[in-house]
Amino acid sequence: MPDEPKYFGENLPYLKPLQKKGKLIAIEGTDGSGRSTQVSLLKNWLEVRGYAVVETGWARSNLMHKSIELAKSGNTMDRTTFTMLYATDFADRFENLILPALRSGHIVLSDRYVFTAIARDVVRDADTQWIRNLFSFALVPDLTVYMKIDIETLIPRAIEGGGMNYWEAGMDMHMGQDLFDSFVNYQSALIDQYNKLSKEFDFQTVDATKSVDEIQKVIRDIVKPVLAEKPKTKK
Repeated sequence: MPDEPKYFGENLPYLKPLQKKGKLIAIEGTDGSGRSTQVSLLKNWLEVRGYAVVETGWARSNLMHKSIELAKSGNTMDRTTFTMLYATDFADRFENLILPALRSGHIVLSDRYVFTAIARDVVRDADTQWIRNLFSFALVPDLTVYMKIDIETLIPRAIEGGGMNYWEAGMDMHMGQDLFDSFVNYQSALIDQYNKLSKEFDFQTVDATKSVDEIQKVIRDIVKPVLAEKPKTKK
């Protein structure tokens, strides 16, 4: 039987009621926490066990991907433009990828979800209720896994991973005297917001300072109870 969908507010009014047969699993966490690696490993693990899986992630909308990259490349977006571009990206993926996949019984793995928008925009001094209303059409995930990391572990990862970029450092808000200081201040503020959201929305927290294999094992154990029925596999 289809699950009863739960929304943060109300579904988009022009869409048909959702007959939700699949599961929505969000993986959240700040830059450098290892989300994308864990999503990829989890996807492979699920597929080997016969589940149909759809992966999606921030700024991957066919409609908005190029526009977001172009806007970011100039380092000139104001805070409202930043918010609205990502909101449009999410809305496009939600309507044209996430909902159809859930209707057809897929497991949807989302590398970041609306919690990222809330955390980023609150740090950018957006009105909290406004940003939540903006994303109120979104489904509440069946499971949200939070990759929790501390700033001391994040700094060397960022350096080893290619350095700190303008947006990951929150340079648009001038949060430090240089790129490094701004990165530390911005990412620390993001981590604080994720920690608050984790308590409010009952995230399943994973220690992202552990090894890749250790983290994946924990995530699989968290995911198993969400998969109420075993998939039908061909004999």
